[in-house]
Formats: sequence, structure tokens, C-alpha cells
Amino acid sequence: MKKYSIFDCREIVVPQLMDERGTLAVIEENILPFEIKRLFFIYGVPRDKHRGGHAHKEQTTVLFAINGSFEVMLDDGNQKRKVYLEDPTKGLILQPGIWSVLDNFEAGTVCLAVNSGAYDESDYIRSYDLFLASRALLQEV
Repeated sequence: MKKYSIFDCREIVVPQLMDERGTLAVIEENILPFEIKRLFFIYGVPRDKHRGGHAHKEQTTVLFAINGSFEVMLDDGNQKRKVYLEDPTKGLILQPGIWSVLDNFEAGTVCLAVNSGAYDESDYIRSYDLFLASRALLQEV
């Protein structure tokens, strides 16, 4: 695992096709930094609850607020940064080794997650203390 910082988690904008019938936004592999292996969506999250609360060892994820809005707290063990997602055409790339917590979900929010890998529990770091310990062993990108 490389040692990414919170500033390596950047915004990505997907192309839009607009006409009188509405807008079509397209997510294809050529605009993502990885081959798509898994998609899932999160919805029905109460405003006082959060999702995430983990880091990935190897997988990269892109998050989109398809409907509504939410915040993503990014943490690289040294610095923290909060990103607000509300535009369905703007995604946030979550690099491996970055702790993330999704919260402040607006009612009706749908979050789409696009992953570089299939579900693999061994790729998750779910303990914040283990996350900090793993960060200490990593090299800078």
C-alpha cells in the first residue's frame, strides 16, 4: 500500500449530455483511474448516522451524491479534510490508505460508490488504531 495524503483524494467530473429531455451523466472506465469491478449504492441513512469509518489497503473508490448531499471526512493520520458532495456529476476519489467517514446525509440522499475491486473483507482496515499503525509503516507515494 502506498502512502497517499488527503490531498490525493481529488474531485472527478463525469461528462454530461443535456437536451430538452434532461441530462445523461456517463461514468466510464476511461475517466476513472481504475477498471470498474464493483458498484454499490447507499441510501436511507438517517441524518444522525454515518457510513464508512474504515480505510482500504489496496482498493480505490469513487463516491458520487446521485441524489441529495452528504459530507466525507478524509483522514490520512496526519491531516483531516471534509468534502461536501451534492452534484451527481462530481465524484470524489478515495485513495487506498485514507480513512473516510460519510455523514450529514440529507433526507433522500443516494450515494453511488464505484470500486476498483470486488468485495474483500481483508482489504478493509476497520480499527482506527490499526489504521494509524499501518500509516506509520508506509512510504510516501
